[in-house]
Amino acid sequence: MEELNFFDRRQTYSVAWKTLPHWAQAGTICFITWRTGDSLPAAAERRITRERTEVLRRAGIDPGSNWQAALAKLPAANRARVQWSLFAASDQELDRNFGECVLRRPALSKTVEDSLLYFDGDRYVLTDSVVMPNHVHLLVAFRDEDALVVQCESWKRFTAREIHKQLGRQGEFWQVEQFDHLVRGPEQFEYLREYIRLNPEKARLKQGEYRYYSKPLT
Repeated sequence: MEELNFFDRRQTYSVAWKTLPHWAQAGTICFITWRTGDSLPAAAERRITRERTEVLRRAGIDPGSNWQAALAKLPAANRARVQWSLFAASDQELDRNFGECVLRRPALSKTVEDSLLYFDGDRYVLTDSVVMPNHVHLLVAFRDEDALVVQCESWKRFTAREIHKQLGRQGEFWQVEQFDHLVRGPEQFEYLREYIRLNPEKARLKQGEYRYYSKPLT
């Protein structure tokens, strides 16, 4: 396996805040998810909110307060567990394939995958990705700390424009916020590679309804 870097708190890292904190460390593998704007209807959002309330309470965080700031103050291991629980609640809803799911169309999923691969080996190193009908998962390492947010915005801006061209539409396509997680070690990396690989099966998709990529690592 080619050398991969995992999150090391002893090394320099940065945290950029939007609705959620986005941790970045140069050269570190990161698991990233973003979704289409119509992927979570109101009923799904309510279920996610209920689950988030329970997760935060179990972690000793008041869900009615500024829970994001309270979450950021937790010890690293505890924070990572809570963040993954919050992500899992949302991802479970995404796998129910709500919304128009236009990325089920091979031409549109190819637009997204081609964009992800375009600067691979130059601006970043992409190891795995899956384009689902209404969301995208990827494992990627960036050369510097600022690149995570900047590159994700670039991917979403470019693919939204190209997809709208093919659909003859205008407006927002992707949800602005995203989930990202710095991978802590080899075991977690392999777990997330498997998570990406199995996501289409979990969502009961047929061949051609998704687009999966995995780079052999030797």
